[in-house]
Amino acid sequence: MSKLNFKYVRIQGKELARNTMYAKGIFSMCWQLIQDDVMDEEDASLYKEIDSWFSENLPWPPQCKNRELVVCWFKTENSDEMMKMIRPALWLLEKYNHPYFLVYTNTPGEIVYEDKYQIVAKVDGKLQIDELQPSWSPVDTDES
Repeated sequence: MSKLNFKYVRIQGKELARNTMYAKGIFSMCWQLIQDDVMDEEDASLYKEIDSWFSENLPWPPQCKNRELVVCWFKTENSDEMMKMIRPALWLLEKYNHPYFLVYTNTPGEIVYEDKYQIVAKVDGKLQIDELQPSWSPVDTDES
């Protein structure tokens, strides 16, 4: 398989954010573990240091400050530093058995903010739930 090239990556969980109905990102997931008293104090302190580093080094998009219906994505072209700093947060999610996914895309939606490390895309406010499609597998026949 040839190497796939994606522009953006997002670390997200299974749970949906109430305002966007989109999967929560890594920062929200870790803060939720702290607020729910799941993380012990030492791990919570570690996460707060990680969050502090990001607060100092990653611009906070105005759309996020205003709680608009947006989702943030890291740019893959220069996300090495960001991913290096976020690895301990991934370790914390794993330690507390909190599932997460790395999602790669070239089509995040309408981009409303961009800086050196990230983009912010609007969330389509319409959650679509489709009916289950008919099975595409061959019909089992019992020829006994």
